[in-house]
Amino acid sequence: MADASEPRLLEPRRRRILYAMGIDYWVRRDLPASPCAVADSVEARQPPPRAFTPAVAPGWEQLQQAVSSCSRCELSHSRRHTVFGTGDQSARVMVIGEAPGEEEDRQGIPFVGRAGGLLNQMLLAAGLSRETVYIANILKCRPPGNRNPSPQEAQACHDYLQQQIRLLQPQVILAVGGVSAANLLQTDRSVGSLRGRIHHYGASGIPLVVTYHPSYLLRRPAEKAKTWDD
Repeated sequence: MADASEPRLLEPRRRRILYAMGIDYWVRRDLPASPCAVADSVEARQPPPRAFTPAVAPGWEQLQQAVSSCSRCELSHSRRHTVFGTGDQSARVMVIGEAPGEEEDRQGIPFVGRAGGLLNQMLLAAGLSRETVYIANILKCRPPGNRNPSPQEAQACHDYLQQQIRLLQPQVILAVGGVSAANLLQTDRSVGSLRGRIHHYGASGIPLVVTYHPSYLLRRPAEKAKTWDD
């Protein structure tokens, strides 16, 4: 039996574990060093490989804080509130509209007022409710005069929307209005030519359905029947 007072010769695997823990170990110098023993000793003394640590993606709270303080475009100077999104953050259905209007800018909530009331009815007709879906917009700030977003403004908000989709991981996206469809599908085709079939969005191919915006339906009520179909 080896003398208990002598330093113990540890096998390579145990030596590597102790090294990773920051614990020193002893090696007897009176023993002949075989090529294998030398290789094991060198390997044990090498720093363990650094694990790859991906960039930490923001959660809902961090993302909302980033949007609320955003100054990526000129709209940050004219807004009253950013309009982040609302609804169930584990919803199967994500509704993506165009940009906040005057009432949305005042309340900081997407799809309120007359257009929001009609959207609520549309969702109920599909067996859903506002509380069971997640609603967001292409833009997080209101363009002055409720004009359509510029390509630069949509690009400035692009990352925010992508992070929302990543966090939600919806099973289907409902693109509401021409601006939403154009930005999500990268097309200049009209809503009328895009609706009535299923598109797919992103690398994961999320099913995407295009329909008319409630504001358009308030002006063209005859088109409501098509939206119920959508």
